[in-house]
Amino acid sequence: MYWTKEQLPEKLHTFLNYLQVQKGLSQNSLSAYSKDLIQFESFLRENSLSLEHPEEVSKQNIQGFMAKLHRQNLNKSTASRKLSAIKQFFRYCLRNKLMQNNPAGGITNPKTPKNQPQLLNTEQIFSILNSSSKLGPRELRDLALLEILYGSGLRISEALNLDIEDLDLGKAIVRVTGKGHKERIVPLSAKSNSILLKYLEQRQAFNPETDEKALFLGLRGKRLQRRQAYRIVGEMSKQAGISQHITPHHLRHSFATHLLEAGADLRAVQELLGHSRLSTTQRYTHLTMQKLVQTYDDSHPKSND
Repeated sequence: MYWTKEQLPEKLHTFLNYLQVQKGLSQNSLSAYSKDLIQFESFLRENSLSLEHPEEVSKQNIQGFMAKLHRQNLNKSTASRKLSAIKQFFRYCLRNKLMQNNPAGGITNPKTPKNQPQLLNTEQIFSILNSSSKLGPRELRDLALLEILYGSGLRISEALNLDIEDLDLGKAIVRVTGKGHKERIVPLSAKSNSILLKYLEQRQAFNPETDEKALFLGLRGKRLQRRQAYRIVGEMSKQAGISQHITPHHLRHSFATHLLEAGADLRAVQELLGHSRLSTTQRYTHLTMQKLVQTYDDSHPKSND
C-alpha cells in the first residue's frame, strides 16, 4: 500500500527521519524499513490499531502479523527482516519514552538457512575481465567497474557512488563511503588502476554535464544506475561463457574468499570489506575451509582412511 508522508503516522515518520539523519542509513535501507513498517501499519489498521499509538500494540498483534506472513509463504529471510524493522521501531519508542513496555521483546526471528555466499574461481574471474575484445569508452567503463568490484571488493552501491575526486591513481587508492556513511581507504589493483586511467581519458565520450562528479556514467552522461550495473555484470559474464547468473555481489564474495585462500589476515579483509563486525567476515572462512578439506581429500594418501 502506498501512502504519502502526510498519511503516515507521525511517530513512524519521525522514526524514519531518525534512521536517515541520525543513523545515516542508505536510501535502499531506508526504503526497505519504510515498506516493512507500512505493511505492519496496514495490518494494525485492520485491527483498529496504529503505530501512532505504539503503547496499544501487543505482543499478540506482532505475532499475528508474523503468522500472516507465514501463511503467505513469505521466505524466512524476508520475514526476519520485517520483524527486525518492527523491533527497531519499538526500541526507538522505548528509548524516547513514547511507551513503557516493548511488545516486540522476546519475539524471536524465524530461523533462516545460513546460505554461504556464492563465489567464482579465479579462472572464471579472469575470463569475465578478459571478455571484451573491443575497448571503446563503454567497454572501458564496464571493465573499470568490474575491475574495481573484484579488485577492491566494493559493494555495488559503493562503486556507483564514487566521484572522480575519490580516486588517487598516483597512490593507487580509492576513498570509499560505506554503510552508515563510514569512510575507508581501499587499495586499487595494478589492473584496476590502469583500466581506470584509460576510462577517465574516454569519460568525456558520455557527454557529462560540467559539474557531474560521478566516476561511472550512464549513456546519458548521468551517474550510472544500479539496474544498469547489474546488466553490465550479467552481460560480461555471458560473454565469458558463464551460464550461472552473476551479480556484483559474486565479485565481492570472490574477492574476499580469494584473499583468505591466499593467506590474508581476517582482520585485514574485514577492513577492506568495510564490515563493522568480524563475524560477518568470518563466514568466508567456512568456504576456504571447505576448499582445504577438499584439497586434503583429493591429495593426501591417508584421506580415505
